[in-house]
Amino acid sequence: MLFFMNSYIYKSLVGVGILFLLMACTKKTNSVPDSGHEYAPSAIGKYVIYDVDSTVYDDFKKDTTYYKYRIKEKLEQFFTDNEGRQAIKLVRYIKTYNPLVNYNDIPWTIKDVWSYTKTSRFLEVVEEDVRFTKLIFPIKEDDTWNGNAKNTLGSCEYKYDYIDRVEVINGMKMDSMLLVVQKNDKNNVIHREYFVEKYAKHIGLVYREIKDLYSNTVIVNPNGGGIIPVEQRIQKGVIYKLTYISHGFE
Repeated sequence: MLFFMNSYIYKSLVGVGILFLLMACTKKTNSVPDSGHEYAPSAIGKYVIYDVDSTVYDDFKKDTTYYKYRIKEKLEQFFTDNEGRQAIKLVRYIKTYNPLVNYNDIPWTIKDVWSYTKTSRFLEVVEEDVRFTKLIFPIKEDDTWNGNAKNTLGSCEYKYDYIDRVEVINGMKMDSMLLVVQKNDKNNVIHREYFVEKYAKHIGLVYREIKDLYSNTVIVNPNGGGIIPVEQRIQKGVIYKLTYISHGFE
């Protein structure tokens, strides 16, 4: 009888020990931080379609030109980049807006071929032969890095302004989004720079906005409040917005 009791107690303790071990392992697994790699999908065949609106202010011609078109960015083919790493051809297609023709009836034509390199530590994109470090991993709010580390444009501090935020882009709810602030010079009275990008998990880039504006004419608000913002007295520059429409695989 004593042997039976001891055996029963032993087996019970072993069972409890295994249970705690499993719970500890489960807890440890669940506590692994999210690296954020889902913000930069890298599957071949993935594409994202965007609407683009651009306004160019020309101080020489004294006119303003508006551009409207649709872009499709598609990850098409692996290749080895000049650093011996696996990269992907990012092929960009374009449809120019025509008020008389539906976009669905306009064929895609190739606009650019960029490159897309994703590693465990960062995402790099080569745009018009200039390499930018778009994201760093793991993704953490308020983290900063030099987005121009792999080019010759001079240091530029990028920052995660927010991460994992629910947001609506063009009427579509995104469960997890982040905002990268690339430039935001609010204090320069003659040059306004505002460059931001938004990424959504499992989609990638969903929004880009660029304001690169100049005005040599400084105007003080007669009603107080200091100098009138550059955006309200533009002489030259560009305002560019790229907005998510849809995504998929083909």
